[in-house]
Amino acid sequence: MVPEPAAHPHRPWSAVRTAALPWVRRLLFYLALLALWEGMARLAFWPPYLFPGPFIVLEALLAGLRKGTFVTGILISLQRLAVGYGISVSLGLTLGLLLGRNKMLAETVGSLVLGLQALPSVCWLPLAILWFGLSERAIIFVVVLGALFAITLGVEAGVKNTPPLYLKAARNLGARGPALYTQVLLPAALPAILSGLKQGWSFAWRSLMAGELLLSFTLSLGNLLQMGRDLNDAAQVMAVMLLIVIVGVSIDQIVFAPIERRVRERWGLAP
Repeated sequence: MVPEPAAHPHRPWSAVRTAALPWVRRLLFYLALLALWEGMARLAFWPPYLFPGPFIVLEALLAGLRKGTFVTGILISLQRLAVGYGISVSLGLTLGLLLGRNKMLAETVGSLVLGLQALPSVCWLPLAILWFGLSERAIIFVVVLGALFAITLGVEAGVKNTPPLYLKAARNLGARGPALYTQVLLPAALPAILSGLKQGWSFAWRSLMAGELLLSFTLSLGNLLQMGRDLNDAAQVMAVMLLIVIVGVSIDQIVFAPIERRVRERWGLAP
């Protein structure tokens, strides 16, 4: 009996090194970026309160977290986002399915949705103020319209790109009505729908910040940005901007990244 060759002792270390290499590159990049930022802050002609270095911004970030104002602002902003984005998803899924399955609606309402998608969400703010006043509903309205059209177009694209053979096979097997949508059409269009949901989330997050920045009547991330501007405190402004980035990336990694990974595995697209 021929003995099996022993595993190469360098293979595990090689695999670990290959996996760690992107993280090392990323770490070196951000360290270089921080060093460049600190150098620019030291050489800048502006005073520190207008162009603070990374350590001053970190100090402002920690101070806001200790006081609890940053945590409260994050929670209020996420609450508004959850309401607005939830409404956008409900409306966007319904409208996208209708546009994907009805040619007349696609030629009429679809062109309107495509045009409104190109409209920056902040343009809805004057109407929101006129219709709802300085209220929570005005901010939610801006968030909904900021995300709705991206979700709708993503769902429509997924439905239209579903191979007709899937639908014919499902009908031959007896699938009709809601079962055709829930068991065939939506699963087949899931990658495109997920892309639209993710894009809609990013638009909703930006729309929320724009609405809160201009309608800063309660404590929120947008309100904290406005407060830093009013106090000429660039360190607070940059600290809140850093928080906005961290929250956005965290939600993407916690919510959307695992779903995307499962969808790729299910569709055989994972490497």
